[in-house]
Amino acid sequence: MTERPAVVIADPIDAAAVARLRAGPCRVIDASADPSTLAGALADAWGLVVRSRTKVTRELIATAPRLRLIARAGVGLDNVDVAAAAARGIRVVNAPTAATTSVAELTVALYLSLVRGLYPAIASTKAGRWEKGSHGHELAGKTVGFVGYGRIAREVARRVRAFDVRTIAFDPFVASTDDGTALRPLAAVLAEADLVSVHAAVTPENHHLIDATAIATMKKGSYLVNVARGALIDETALLAALNAGHLAGAALDVFETEPPADRALVEHPKLLPTPHLGAATEEGQRRAGADTVDAVLKALHELAPVASVPGGGGR
Repeated sequence: MTERPAVVIADPIDAAAVARLRAGPCRVIDASADPSTLAGALADAWGLVVRSRTKVTRELIATAPRLRLIARAGVGLDNVDVAAAAARGIRVVNAPTAATTSVAELTVALYLSLVRGLYPAIASTKAGRWEKGSHGHELAGKTVGFVGYGRIAREVARRVRAFDVRTIAFDPFVASTDDGTALRPLAAVLAEADLVSVHAAVTPENHHLIDATAIATMKKGSYLVNVARGALIDETALLAALNAGHLAGAALDVFETEPPADRALVEHPKLLPTPHLGAATEEGQRRAGADTVDAVLKALHELAPVASVPGGGGR
């Protein structure tokens, strides 16, 4: 190829990473500021860089006849039609470790906020009330259960052990652990844990993995946290459990529809909602941009990418 291959940036990524890509052996077409320009840019694209906003569907891939690489600046690949890419021989890479610390720290923050009842306490204080008295619980002595025990869940477990908690996990892709976390069947994790957090990838098999039946199995007065993907939890069942008082509270950084359409759930006094910001720290985004550009540059030099499609059940 005499002309340098074109790499299209569809979604905003770290500016330093973009600058490094521009210095590489490619032409960079930045369509991130105006998504309406993406279709025209793809006609000549060798590579495509996305985050979450752009959905790389079969139809979008069909508009890019020269496409050979799709790079996702993040962990999951649920916005990329991997099967359609494979059918065209298009390599798909991602940045599986970039957000690990950011999401793990958010998870711990959500645990503490739920157990101590910080969200309503902060809101009432800002509203001019001064509601003291017994408020919330300690995290110490609790059992924390993980649904999915990949990188992020393991980092959460490492951090919360400082709070003197017991950790248990369900993950059909993990045979053993060496960090003190006990592996249990899903029903046992749900029944034993005071806090359950979800850290799994979405597959057709685990859509609504935490459904009404699963939530009913959870300990009365326990808490549910989801920092993975919204489709893992049946939000209708979650709302019913919060209304019934079966769960003491829940925290969702992700929703099945984003922004969430069910205002009854979002506005529920026992729900702590955040706008899918788990990976959105400055440090996490710098790592995501850097790791993604590393993968693109290595592919341009016909070397193996530093990141590959993640496997297993953990996120």
